[in-house]
Amino acid sequence: MMTQEPSEELEKHATSGHRARGNSEYVRLAISDEPRAGEVEISQPQAEPGINAFWWWMKVFLWCIIIVVLSLVLLKWGVPFIFEKVLYPMMEWEATAFGRPVLALVLVASLALFPVFLIPSGPSMWLAGMIFGYGIGFVIIMVGTTIGMILPYLIGLLFRERIHQWLKKWPTNAEMIRLAGEGNWFHQFQVVALFRVSPFPYTIFNYAIVVTNMRFWPYLCGSIAGMVPEAFIYIYSGRLIRTLADAQYGRHHLTTVEIVYNIISFIVAIVTTVAFTVYAKRTLNKLKMAEANEESASVSGIADFEMQKASHS
Repeated sequence: MMTQEPSEELEKHATSGHRARGNSEYVRLAISDEPRAGEVEISQPQAEPGINAFWWWMKVFLWCIIIVVLSLVLLKWGVPFIFEKVLYPMMEWEATAFGRPVLALVLVASLALFPVFLIPSGPSMWLAGMIFGYGIGFVIIMVGTTIGMILPYLIGLLFRERIHQWLKKWPTNAEMIRLAGEGNWFHQFQVVALFRVSPFPYTIFNYAIVVTNMRFWPYLCGSIAGMVPEAFIYIYSGRLIRTLADAQYGRHHLTTVEIVYNIISFIVAIVTTVAFTVYAKRTLNKLKMAEANEESASVSGIADFEMQKASHS
């Protein structure tokens, strides 16, 4: 017969995992009844490695062909059309319609308000880079996007229950968002920064994060840290677009050194963007798997406790 003290010890050990996650219903979000990805992989027989490698290389080959064809079409017809019908008229308009201080305020306002209405703010970042360059352009982007991350967070708090119900329709995304609200200050900061760099739509993330136990300051600091690489990439691409537009209309003659520099820097920017995205996605997946393993261990501990309790009752 077990004494009362060991029984209480087992119960505390079995329930400690759940207490660590907090008592808020919003932390749990909506978890699907479907088996997890790891369980599905275990239950299903694995295909032959050779066949998997063959199909992987076939997909890579087909995607390379598609990208090359689209790039050629874009260079042949898309870029000249964009320069002639969009970029050049836009630069002429901004040079005559507004002064630079007013234009800076307009860009800050657009970067602050677009995320509230789920509108991508990339074009405003490009304009900030094209017109103001790395110094003032970076300040404009960071000030505008910081306000644009705070406003949806505060608005989302007013509709927390409705957003929680909406997320139940996408349990996989809800489970990823749930990661951000767990752990200590640094863990929340890290996950938010990774979300900013990853392909996850940040305009949705700004609202969805309120249904977790995410605190405001790690959310804000992680958001700012995650936006820094994206801001520089947008500024660089905006400057490159302006240089090409000036060369297209005879405002600037590109030397051989400038052409080589632009090509190399463009390749570096693409590689850096892909590297940041892949790293963020893999790290988030690792955190998700670690959290799933921890939850499975917690459930297993509860089951063992119940079995031991039943055997000694």
